[in-house]
Amino acid sequence: MARVDVTVRGGGIFGLSIAWACVQRGARVRVVDPYGAGAGSSGGLVGALAPHVPENWNEKKAFQLDSLLMAAGFWAGVEAVGGVSAGYGRTGRLQPIADAHGLELAQARAISAKPLWQDHAVWEVVEAGEAGEFAPVSPSGFLIRDTLTARMHPRRACAALVAALQASGVAVVSEAEDAGAVVWATGWQGLRALSEGRSRKVGDGIKGQAVLMKYAAPEAPQLFVGGLHLVPHADGTLAIGSTSEREFDDPTGVDEQCEDLIARARAALPVLEGAEVLERWAGVRPRARSRAPMLGAYPDRAGHFIANGGFKIGFGMAPKVSAVMADLVLEGRDAIPEGFRVEACL
Repeated sequence: MARVDVTVRGGGIFGLSIAWACVQRGARVRVVDPYGAGAGSSGGLVGALAPHVPENWNEKKAFQLDSLLMAAGFWAGVEAVGGVSAGYGRTGRLQPIADAHGLELAQARAISAKPLWQDHAVWEVVEAGEAGEFAPVSPSGFLIRDTLTARMHPRRACAALVAALQASGVAVVSEAEDAGAVVWATGWQGLRALSEGRSRKVGDGIKGQAVLMKYAAPEAPQLFVGGLHLVPHADGTLAIGSTSEREFDDPTGVDEQCEDLIARARAALPVLEGAEVLERWAGVRPRARSRAPMLGAYPDRAGHFIANGGFKIGFGMAPKVSAVMADLVLEGRDAIPEGFRVEACL
């Protein structure tokens, strides 16, 4: 490559998707990651692209809604160029309702969802018996069902982006000098580096452990039960996760908390009893201090930018994050919501 317009540092979901968005606009791009693409938390198992609840609407929820609605076209474009499936599917989600208060709240949210989600998706309350075998145990006998939630397989999605980038002449390299505009999408280690010398942390890493089971239900909705995601993937596996650990010594070590995930999943969904456990995984996810994605110009570094802090929602936010960052980096157009700005974390 004779000339580089954009150097992306970081081969996780934000880095790869921003690189793809820039390539789509004709930029010459290079991706740099010493550990390879998808080596961090973006190489995980779960892939729950789930919306925030449709109430107390704000710019973060509106941004996420836009991104979730962009996802089908985004991943279809990636797959068309690279020929590798990301495992994307808008299969919806079921959540059990615990009691009468929870039922009243869910019904109120169903009403508020209509003007917010319009005809794009539905949030509704259904009887548990209507959901079939692949439905969680519900104390009230009712479930929340939404049709906005989607799934994809994180490491397959990274592989799909790498294939599309390679087909477009872009490689992920382990090291290279900065050239052109530089986007720092360096995960939790990047947040720690940004925090050095500051009076408060810009952000940090939250460790998560997850489990992959052999259970084929590729068209079934994902489940959200007591903070636990159960996500059926297109390849005949089912992901369960995850823990949230602020304190950790081993970023990739698994322990008895994985066994607790398995036990909770089987209690929530009895058909999983006896399903084979294929993999136990752990990684550290970047959480910005604002709890929103952290996007914008790098402080005191002209021509450098930050895209970080996709804690738990990075894959769902990636289609719109990549578009907004390409606007900023390539065209100087700043459409970053106030709550997402780098300054919100400093």
